Amino acid sequence: MFAKILIANRGEIACRVIRSCRARGIRTVAVVSDADRHALHARLADEAFEIGAAPPRDSYLNIERLIAACKATGAGAVHPGYGFLSENADFAEACTQAGLVFIGPPAEAIRLMGNKAEAKRRMREAGVPCIPGYDGTDQSDATLIREAEKIGLPLMIKAAAGGGGRGMRRVADFADLPAALASARSEAESAFGSGELILEFALTAPRHVEVQVFADTQGNVIHLGERDCSIQRRHQKVIEEAPSPAVDAALRARMGEAAVRAARAIGYVGAGTIEFLLGSEGDFVFMEMNTRLQVEHPVTELVTGLDLVELQLRVAAGEPLPLAQADMRLDGHAIEARLYAENPDAGFLPQTGTLLVWREPAGVRVDAGVDSGTEITSHYDPLLAKIVARGATRGEARQKLIAALRETTALGLLTNKAFLVGCLEHPEFFAGRATTDFIAAHFTPQADAPQEAPLGCADPRTELLAAAALIFAQHSAARLPQPELAFWRSSGAATTHFTLGIGNRAVSQRLTFVEGRRFQATVGETSIEVELIESEGDTWRFAFSGLIYEVRHAFDADGRLHLEVDGAQSVVTDLTMQPAQARESSAGSGRLTPPMNGRIVAVLAEAGAQVKRGQGLIVLESMKMEHTLTAPCDGVLAELTCAVGEQVAPGRLLARVEAHPVIPAKAGIQGFRVAHGFPLSRE
Repeated sequence: MFAKILIANRGEIACRVIRSCRARGIRTVAVVSDADRHALHARLADEAFEIGAAPPRDSYLNIERLIAACKATGAGAVHPGYGFLSENADFAEACTQAGLVFIGPPAEAIRLMGNKAEAKRRMREAGVPCIPGYDGTDQSDATLIREAEKIGLPLMIKAAAGGGGRGMRRVADFADLPAALASARSEAESAFGSGELILEFALTAPRHVEVQVFADTQGNVIHLGERDCSIQRRHQKVIEEAPSPAVDAALRARMGEAAVRAARAIGYVGAGTIEFLLGSEGDFVFMEMNTRLQVEHPVTELVTGLDLVELQLRVAAGEPLPLAQADMRLDGHAIEARLYAENPDAGFLPQTGTLLVWREPAGVRVDAGVDSGTEITSHYDPLLAKIVARGATRGEARQKLIAALRETTALGLLTNKAFLVGCLEHPEFFAGRATTDFIAAHFTPQADAPQEAPLGCADPRTELLAAAALIFAQHSAARLPQPELAFWRSSGAATTHFTLGIGNRAVSQRLTFVEGRRFQATVGETSIEVELIESEGDTWRFAFSGLIYEVRHAFDADGRLHLEVDGAQSVVTDLTMQPAQARESSAGSGRLTPPMNGRIVAVLAEAGAQVKRGQGLIVLESMKMEHTLTAPCDGVLAELTCAVGEQVAPGRLLARVEAHPVIPAKAGIQGFRVAHGFPLSRE
């Protein structure tokens, strides 16, 4: 076995590999970019080596610097994790040429399966069923459009050189095809360095079921059962489970045999995954092969009792697999939820910032790469942790995972925690019927609700805002010489007026002292009684008209309050002492600013153009994905202050939409005059 291994990755997978190595007495070397000097994986490893600037191309994607790090530290092998260079044949070859062991498959197998077009051709030769489509070498738009018409709708466009949802577009109308091809090609070139595309017929509501395979250098190939990965957003998995509730023993044997045949056909070695789409009648088709360890491998570990990283190490060291297919047993059920720094109500937009408070749940497996104080930047994937629960039954695993997610604390940026709980509690998931259309069919973003509510309106999150006001009041009182007098005036109990900013809304509110720690909170037109029962650290307990909630909160460096009430997260700003202009800006002014650092890759409208609310205006590339920024309201694109190729940061004005004036209903010419600023007539 190896004496020292360099992990060419970061975050939770680097931490995961370190733990398996440490249990076997293998020393580890972490590599770190400038942005990761204080990261958890750098602290857990036996050694850490700096390899460059924060952008991945200057650090985690720089093959020369990674090889140099191995030589400088004396590491004899490289574990690539997943993502970055894990499926890069050139990196695998460079490791071999440098006398290092690449803990993964041969470079030729990576190269064969790394191109979706070549992979499909090879799988058809091996007798593995494939999705109908086009994977030819002619990549002209004319040919792709002609082939798309032959395939029919709905259609899926995919990047031939990669996966993870990048460079993937679903097309339901041929009129949208040219723009979708351009967008997919652009994202594919950015993510994988190749704009080659393939086309596939988009199956309606299939399941995404993958089979874990393992092969050694002695020619042994086995499968370790399947995982169901149907719950996805932006074509990326968020909840996975093993085994699949849709697969029985007979179907498992058929899918497993096809997966083993696929691995044998390319001379595979190590851990790999054959991904299938599964129809309702038990028919399945090959989608792609991932020539690496998968993000969701923990669910397989929990139902097989195997350590897949240990198996990778053994196979890479030349040992035979320690078990045969006949030895494989699945015991119980496991479900994994990926906790991301993202806003589900804004199209799952990734979030950046400092993780102010991080606390892991007990009684379940947590694969995390963060802790309190970790900076989440725009350079890397926003995955915070994987929460994984095992039970004797699927129902038991589901209940454990829901409880664990509720116990998890992540304050400082918005996460998808409440969304994950909602998915796990949904009747379709409970019944085991979820398909790849699950999120689109059952999740309606709250961002679709009107955002132009005027100052002083009632907010549906009354309890959250009432708690925020009381937290702001208590923190202000704590700074006074006599805090106990903060809520009294010479005339008696005081009423404090607040203007709180939440999202792009500004909400007025009154907080009136009653007695002890009880107050009357009036949010807009709604009034409730709120009592602070207990205040300990960042977790306070409130009673809202008798209903008790735990509220977790933290202040960031800018004085913004990050809080969570019953799983719902929000960022609240005290606008009370700010001028009216600032309050209007917080409440929404038609300004378009980047939600994170990134690069402008497309501008979709010209200054002066009429635009509709939700219309795409600017495409921002960040966190290895393209994000479309849309018009906040109907109106005119009055300002456009950015250009393609420009690097931008949060707060920078990119565009401003001037809303159409609202003309009072049935007001006739007088309403028109008022709306446009003309003097009233004497009629």
